[in-house]
Amino acid sequence: MPVLVGFVPTTEGRAALRRAVEECRLRRTRLIVVSSEQTPAENYGARRPALEASEAEVRSICAELGLTEPELEIRWIRDAYEPADDVLAVAEETDAELIVIGLRRRTGVGKRILGGSAQRILLDSSCPVLAVKIDQRAPLDDSGHDGEVFTLSVSSVDEHQSIR
Repeated sequence: MPVLVGFVPTTEGRAALRRAVEECRLRRTRLIVVSSEQTPAENYGARRPALEASEAEVRSICAELGLTEPELEIRWIRDAYEPADDVLAVAEETDAELIVIGLRRRTGVGKRILGGSAQRILLDSSCPVLAVKIDQRAPLDDSGHDGEVFTLSVSSVDEHQSIR
């Protein structure tokens, strides 16, 4: 059962990707990277430079951490309506062991306008979710990585299990 990470090319997305690679190593499993994009009508059918740059970035980060194919699978979902749906669908399809997502701070208005992909994944996932949050107050480290990383793990518990 693979580890799945929802990737966006942001500081939070990169932190989630790095943590997902660590989880793959701990669990001795493969990584599936899911990234969604909406393609404007004028670009439909053309592979966009931003997509190619994101794929190169994912491969570079994973290679830096010692993860390459066949342990790495990248799924780019074009014309996505809701990224949370894409992550949840791939997790279900692949019987993912864990979903890793990055969290960012948003204003109340931003939450209402943009929706809550992270919240949807946390609430609707049938497997455990590991949420990675960056401490924006922490300085850059020597490698240029932003801040300190905090993680929050959320697991599904059925009615017959006790929470410890």
